[in-house]
Amino acid sequence: MNRLFLSLSFMMGAVVLTSNYLVQFPINHYGLEKILTYGALSYPVAFLITDLANRSYGKEVARKIVYIGFTLGISFTLLFSTNFADLISIRIAIGSGTAFLVAQLLDVQIFDNLRKKKWYVAPLTSSILGSIVDTFLFFSISFYATGVPWVTLSLGDLTIKILITLLMLIPFRLLLKKFKPV
Repeated sequence: MNRLFLSLSFMMGAVVLTSNYLVQFPINHYGLEKILTYGALSYPVAFLITDLANRSYGKEVARKIVYIGFTLGISFTLLFSTNFADLISIRIAIGSGTAFLVAQLLDVQIFDNLRKKKWYVAPLTSSILGSIVDTFLFFSISFYATGVPWVTLSLGDLTIKILITLLMLIPFRLLLKKFKPV
């Protein structure tokens, strides 16, 4: 378990760092710049990691992975992509950390409560609800009253996160053989 635990924890930190960096960049194609950032494409992988850990090791280990991933991701975000002279950059770090912890811990609890249902119910429900909470917490903390169109960006990001969550059911199902339920 130690090697897999460390791998999942490191991957979680990498997803947080990547998403925190990419959320700063709107997708400037097809008129999406006011409704979508690149961060929406990478962040749903965090829920896949949490759900696989929860399925295999239970909610206590999943929580530990969330805490380690949070610590790694936020530490690297503060070191590498936070401009302390820029208030929005600081707010992104605070918003990201708050939203990540609340949403991921919510995901862990919901998944655990639904784990005995059909294989797709727990990851789908917990990831969608976690994505809703994460998205609105993150965007409101990071961009409220800044002039950034955070409401439309959050709705665009949430739409993509839900679509990717649906796609993440494929690797979740395929990886269930490697991640045996507790």
